[in-house]
Amino acid sequence: MTRATKLLTALPPPQRQRLMTLAREVSFPEDARIFEAGGTADRFWILRSGAVSLVQQVTSLRRVTVAGLGSGDLLGWSWLFPPYRWDFGAEAFSPVRAYEFEAQPVLKLCEEDPALGLTLVRIVAEILAHRLEMTRGKLMEQYGTHRRGVL
Repeated sequence: MTRATKLLTALPPPQRQRLMTLAREVSFPEDARIFEAGGTADRFWILRSGAVSLVQQVTSLRRVTVAGLGSGDLLGWSWLFPPYRWDFGAEAFSPVRAYEFEAQPVLKLCEEDPALGLTLVRIVAEILAHRLEMTRGKLMEQYGTHRRGVL
């Protein structure tokens, strides 16, 4: 399995410094809904402390946690891709402190500095590949548990 990539530590220091000029510190209380699936994806966060659950509404009464995120993790990637809508919801599992980045200034910075833009997209792609691999593993584990002998 691939290792989890942390956006800020993966960026070379000069690029990280440029990106951090756009950050603002925010916090969310435990159980706060940070965003909902289908909402406008116009920002992202780098978690500084606390834990966030990515959730999927499977029925009107049931939400399923599909991933857990912690310190150093990227929260939100839908701001990079049309139609700029969240694919999942996000809830604070504990009190959370984070750096928040608005999408438009970050995208403008990426246009001004194509090397930073390419590096940022590659790192986000690594993060997505890791999360896809983790999700696949969870599905295989769950599928194998409920339907032994089928795999």
